[in-house]
Amino acid sequence: MFARISDNKGMSERVIPLIDQRLAGLATIAADSVGGQPVLPTGLLSDALGRPMTDLRISVTDRCNFRCSYCMPKEIFDKDYAYLPHRNLLTFEEITRVARQFVAHGVRKIRLTGGEPLLRKNLEILIEQLAALRTVDGQPLDITLTTNGALLARKAQALKDAGLQRVTVSLDGLDDAVFRRMNDVDFPVAGVLEGIAAASAVGLGPIKVNMVVKRGTNHEQILPMARHFRGSGMVLRFIEYMDVGATNGWRMDEVLPSAEVVKLIHSEMPLVQLSPSAAGETAERWGYAGANGQHDPSLGEIGVISSVTQAFCRDCNRARLSTEGQLYLCLFATHGHDLRALIRGQASDEALASAIGRIWQGRSDRYSELRSSQPPSTGSSQRRVEMSYIGG
Repeated sequence: MFARISDNKGMSERVIPLIDQRLAGLATIAADSVGGQPVLPTGLLSDALGRPMTDLRISVTDRCNFRCSYCMPKEIFDKDYAYLPHRNLLTFEEITRVARQFVAHGVRKIRLTGGEPLLRKNLEILIEQLAALRTVDGQPLDITLTTNGALLARKAQALKDAGLQRVTVSLDGLDDAVFRRMNDVDFPVAGVLEGIAAASAVGLGPIKVNMVVKRGTNHEQILPMARHFRGSGMVLRFIEYMDVGATNGWRMDEVLPSAEVVKLIHSEMPLVQLSPSAAGETAERWGYAGANGQHDPSLGEIGVISSVTQAFCRDCNRARLSTEGQLYLCLFATHGHDLRALIRGQASDEALASAIGRIWQGRSDRYSELRSSQPPSTGSSQRRVEMSYIGG
């Protein structure tokens, strides 16, 4: 099954496959990892390359109210698109049970994603449940959420009250026409800015703002975004347009390398490189310089996430859980591990924890490193999970 998508000027079109990444062929049953010597949770779990598991990203829905071309193009995700039925989704209690096993293995940070996570009804209940969990040394978890901001203004206070600590908001430009064109549902940029302001007012910070940069589409918004958020107390991060899944029609010539983004901003607002703030951090940090040429904390910083041009696989500490209980070990994964089969198959907590441990111990994923070592191409024939399904 295929779809044809025209470019912005209608001058050409490309054919992209409509692949349902939820098909059984993409999944392996985690029950296969239950037998043998159990893997007991000690908080020190490492994969085959010595990478710890400290970050869990949980997708709570495969639905979104935007139709961004780089994630959920309207030509595919239309009114007839078959989303996952509610019975297939993990319940909040199931998510919390699984999260507890990940925390026992060393996870300290949980990020809720989607789709658009604020579309999941009563999400505050899940946040309350996750906020009650404690790390292996008795500390509260770092609980965050990534959102497009459309519903944030009305939900910010309830999210904060439930125990959410921080939010990351996607915003691909300040020009209203550009932004409406990119979200493809005619949503105004003012609505997202209102959500950001509401989140800041209730203390959901420090707020990060993510801009996916697509050459020829919104790259002219880089400087306006940098000017707007400089000195705001928020961290603006520029993300290279990624080759995730098959539905976004990714092309290498639409990628604007992060090095060019930094060079552009530096030409107007001098930058100095900063050290990573945490192990496994995906963003390269650059601080705005003051008159003395040193970083001025009052002016803030930006981040660049170079997932195409610079691999950061060697420090990757993130596991990803889909809304229906598939465990993915890489954003560019070609298959998942079915934890839902264990949960609903009456597996004990010990068996579930052991399965998670075995899966992570066998992890050797390093897609970006392998890609960067090969000759440049305009795409990949590998069948990978969709970003709209697993979250960013």
